[in-house]
Amino acid sequence: MFRIWKRFLISVVGVLLSSGLNHVLAIEVSTPKDLTTVNGTDVRLKCTFKSTHPVSEKSVSVSWSFKPLGPGKEEQFFYYHEEPFSPEQGHFKGHVMWSGNVLKNDASITLRDVQFSFNGTYTCQVRNPPDVHGFASEIRLEVVQSVKLSEIGILAAAVGGSIVLVLLILTVVFIVRYFRNRHGDAAIELQDSKRGSVCFLEEFVPINQPEKALEKDKLQLQDDLEKKHPEDEIDA
Repeated sequence: MFRIWKRFLISVVGVLLSSGLNHVLAIEVSTPKDLTTVNGTDVRLKCTFKSTHPVSEKSVSVSWSFKPLGPGKEEQFFYYHEEPFSPEQGHFKGHVMWSGNVLKNDASITLRDVQFSFNGTYTCQVRNPPDVHGFASEIRLEVVQSVKLSEIGILAAAVGGSIVLVLLILTVVFIVRYFRNRHGDAAIELQDSKRGSVCFLEEFVPINQPEKALEKDKLQLQDDLEKKHPEDEIDA
């Protein structure tokens, strides 16, 4: 009985160790989930990986496969091992370019002059023996006629336009107030100059009034003297 339990425990430990070893040696492949591009342009399908085993040109192999949105089978259309092997037939012929660098953990490719038939799911698979376990990563590519504005993009454009409009209104208000204040200061200066002239005339008149009064009094005095001594004029 003891031997049976011992064998059972040994088998369980062996399974756990083997599963743990596989998990440690599992390669991690990462890609964006969704990607949108415009018909007739180039798009880079980014794929990166992490391996617990040292990476070299001879050890790493990369494969890309494609499954269309509609009915159709999944097909491998690109392979890399020390050098790229692009498709020589099919609708990907002349449209695939290697743009990765396995020494930098980059397994990306570029699709050139994308067509609407390129809509579908792309799978990136990387192997680096003995690190061969792990899951492939998928990208859902959507090819559109023109760029679609997202809700965030529309909101950002609306907010930006509102800010520009507010700044424009504030600028116009500032300019109008500036010119109003400037014309107001000029009008005040003109009024002050006019008031100064009036005050000068008003102050000038009282200064001349005593001289005229003295001259009038002098003439009145001479008349009075002539009336009092008329005989002097006769003798003369």
